[in-house]
Amino acid sequence: MSVSGKAASIKDVAQAAGVSVATVSRVLSSGPVSETLRKRVEDAVRATGYRPNLSARRLRSQHSQTIGLVVSDIRNPFFTAVSRAVEDAAYRAGMRVILCNSDENPEREELYLRLMQEERITGLIFAPTRATLERLDGLDLDFPVVLIDRNAPTGRHDAVVLDNAQAAAMLVEHLHAQGYRRIAGLFGNTSTTGLERHEGYRAAMSARGLAPAARFLAPHADAAEEAVVGWMAEPDRPEAFVVSNSLFLMGVVKAAHRLGLPIPDGLAVAGFDNEPWTELVGPGLTVIEQPVQDIGHSAMALLFERLEAPDRPSRRLVLGGTCIVRGSTAIRTAGARMAGTH
Repeated sequence: MSVSGKAASIKDVAQAAGVSVATVSRVLSSGPVSETLRKRVEDAVRATGYRPNLSARRLRSQHSQTIGLVVSDIRNPFFTAVSRAVEDAAYRAGMRVILCNSDENPEREELYLRLMQEERITGLIFAPTRATLERLDGLDLDFPVVLIDRNAPTGRHDAVVLDNAQAAAMLVEHLHAQGYRRIAGLFGNTSTTGLERHEGYRAAMSARGLAPAARFLAPHADAAEEAVVGWMAEPDRPEAFVVSNSLFLMGVVKAAHRLGLPIPDGLAVAGFDNEPWTELVGPGLTVIEQPVQDIGHSAMALLFERLEAPDRPSRRLVLGGTCIVRGSTAIRTAGARMAGTH
C-alpha cells in the first residue's frame, strides 16, 4: 500500500523510480531495459507495494486475471516463440494465459473471441486474419486488444509489428548484390503480413529494374513445395526465392531436394525467422531474424499500459529485423548462371 493508504498505482511506481510509466510497464513485462533501470523499478515496486496483477478497474468489473492469446498457427516457430515470451511476462505479473490456435480460420477466431468473452479475460493479444481485422473495430469486446504481427487498417488498436516491407526489401537487396536477377517471391494469402512483405519485395525489385514474380499461397509448407516444383518446370525459371514465413522456407527446401537442385547453385533461397534448423540445412539458410522476445514482451507492456490508462491514444510499435546471411544465398557463379538457362 502507498503512504496514503490507497493502493499504489503504476504512476506511483514511476514517480518513485524517477522513470516513465512506459518504462515501468516494460520492466513488469520483462521488456528490454537496462539492468540499472530494472533494479530501480523493482525497488520502487517493493517500496510502494504495487501489485501489477491487480488492476482495480478490471476487478470492479469482475474480470479474471487472465490474458487471452490467439495466434494464427502454433506450428509456425515464430508464434511458438512469441507465445513463450507472452507467457513469461504474464507469469511475472501473476496472470494466467489462455492460448488458442486459429489456423488462419476466421470462423475459429470468432469462436475463440466468444470464449474470451465468456472467460472474462483481462485483455487479449491477437494475431488475426485479414478477414477478422476488417471487422475488428465493429466487434463489441469488453477487453482491450493488442495486435501482434498484423496491422489494423484503422490503427484503433495497440500493435507490435515488424517493419515487414523493409525486411523483405533487405532480402531482395542482398540477393541482387550476390548476382541473382530472376528472384521470385512466395507470400501468405491470409494476413496483412504477407501483403506488406510482398510490397517490400515488389518495391525493391522494381527499384533495381527487375521484374517481380510473386504468388500468394495458403501458409503451409506443402503449398510452397508444390508451387516451387511447378515453377521450376517453366522455361524462365527463378534463380532464387524470397519467401515470407518459415513454413514456406521448409517448402522451398523440400522442393529443391525433390528436384535434385543443390542450394544455392541450383536454387538460392532466403526467408523469415532464424529458427535453429535453418543453420543445419545445406550451407545454412539466409533469413530475417525477428525480435520475437521483444514482440511478446512489448505486447504485454502495451496491454498493461492500456489497463492503467484505458482512454490513452493507441500505440503502434514497429520493430526492425536483422538479416542473417548464410550459404543459401552465396554469390551466383558463372556455372550456376549457365545451368539456370537450361
